[in-house]
Formats: sequence, C-alpha cells, structure tokens
Amino acid sequence: MTVALFTLGGTIAMAGTGAGGVVSRLTGADLTAAVPGLGEIPLDVRDVEAVPSAALAYRQVLDLVDAAGAAVADGATGVVVTQGTDTLEETAFLADLLWPHPEPLVFTGAMRNPTLAGPDGPANLLAAARVAAAPAARDLGVLVAFNDEVHAARFARKTHSTSTATLASPDAGPLGHVIEGAVRLLTRPPRHAPLPPVDRDRLAATRVALHTVTLDDDPALLDALTPGLDGLVVAGFGVGHVPPAFAPALGALAARMPVVLASRTGAGPVLRDTYGAVGSETDLRRRGLVCGGLLDPYKAKVLLRLLLAGGADRAAVAEAFTRHG
Repeated sequence: MTVALFTLGGTIAMAGTGAGGVVSRLTGADLTAAVPGLGEIPLDVRDVEAVPSAALAYRQVLDLVDAAGAAVADGATGVVVTQGTDTLEETAFLADLLWPHPEPLVFTGAMRNPTLAGPDGPANLLAAARVAAAPAARDLGVLVAFNDEVHAARFARKTHSTSTATLASPDAGPLGHVIEGAVRLLTRPPRHAPLPPVDRDRLAATRVALHTVTLDDDPALLDALTPGLDGLVVAGFGVGHVPPAFAPALGALAARMPVVLASRTGAGPVLRDTYGAVGSETDLRRRGLVCGGLLDPYKAKVLLRLLLAGGADRAAVAEAFTRHG
C-alpha cells in the first residue's frame, strides 16, 4: 500500500518570510516530516513546481492528472495533491472530469501557514493520505479532504477567505469524515463517466468567459467581453435571472456560441421553468441559453471549456450540463 504525494505549493507549503509575507519553501519531505502519524502510510513523494494556486493553469493540472494516473498504473493505492486553496475547487473539479481510475485522487491544502499558531496543513495532509489509502474511497472519483471531512470534488467549494473550515459542499454536504484515524464514508453518490482526453493545444486556444450579473448592470459590457470567445458563462441572480435588458443580448450571443446560465448565489440550482418574466430562467432558456443546474459558475466555466476544446457541439454541451449539473 503506497500513496503517491504530489506537492504544488500554496499555504500548506509556506514558511519563512519573503518581501512582504510568507512564501512557498517547504518540500514534500518537509511537509511529511511535520505530520505525526503519517509515517504509518508509505508515501512516494514527488515535488511539482511550487507556485501559488492562483498561478496554476489548465495544462499543469492536466499534466498532474497524467502523472497521478501513471502512479496508479505503477501500483499506488491512491494519490494526494497538496496545493493552495484559492483555486482548489476548480482544479479538483477539472481533475474529476478527466480522472478514469477507481483509485482515489485526493486534493488538500491549508488555510493557516506553518508560521502561525495552529497550522491546519499537517492534519489535512494526514487526513488526505488516509482517504487515499482507504478501500472505501475507491470509485468515488476525485475527492477533497479538509478539516477531517471528505468532499466530492464536484460539490466542494471554498466558502470563506480565512476559516479552516472553508471547504464545504453547500448542496450535498460531506461524503464522510476521518474519525480517530479511520475514514468513514456516509454516502456514495453515483460517479459520472470521465470526459475524453483533451488536446492541450486546443484547450489553450479555447476561450470561455464568465460574467457575473449585478444590480443595474449594463448589457453593453458584454460587447467588450465577447469578441473572440468560444463560450460564455453568465452568473445570474437567484435561480437564474438577469435584468430584462440583458435578455436579448444574451439571446443573440447564444445564437453564436454556447452560453451557460448559472447562479451567483453559491448554492442551489438554476431553475428551468418556474418564472416567466423577461430575463427569467424560462425566458433565457427559450432564447437558447443552457441551464447550468447545480453547477456553480466556476465549475460551469471549467466544464464548458473542456467540452468546447473537445469539439462538443451545442447539443452535446446541453446534454453534458444536464448530466453534470
């Protein structure tokens, strides 16, 4: 039983002070040495480029998924990835859309760096390693282990800028917990089939934008945003509403490219046919927008970009969002 550990930097790996604040300096060996009890789990530690998660790109995440898959093919029981939490909800979901293996791929990080009292990185790393090694965690896709909770990547969100309980699943709750060192899973949601592998060059050339609608918003802003785009995600009010003036502009865009409607609220679904006013979800669907369902805007953007890079047409995009949303 060996767990492969890939370290990407982030708060969990920060120590010492650079110009104006802490910087990423800890290696995987440094991280594991600071965790009591981790020695019980054989680890294959592999340091990847240590960067803040805000600096990560899709290509790096895809390379990581490939490397994690190779580790599993070489016999690893599971894989742990440590990174910054700023983009963890997006990178974990991106990995989940492509991860084809039964072995768990577990993301974790930290909110308190090791220079502070009570850093949470060691406990999160230990929990993640235990989840990656647990037979019960197989066939669940990509997971997030944080604060002794286990979350499905497709539900997990960063919900607070500083709290150590920031990673949560507002729509589903955690799948389980790490209790007295044991992984206890309480529910097993059905797993979606992974998307086909994506050509990295085509992915890099695929442009998808996100616009969050606000009070008294100006639809003319879309004119500056959309030239050269392949797709657009709109984070609307509540269950999927926009100002009435936005409706015809979004309908015109939906005739040119896939436009996905998500909710900016942070939890709950976009509805399909409850409200009927101009700018409502029913009106926007009639104009050709794709319902994002339960996917938050950030995950909707990840899914749409992968689909378009893979050559999905409008019908395939709508079907994929029905399945994943």
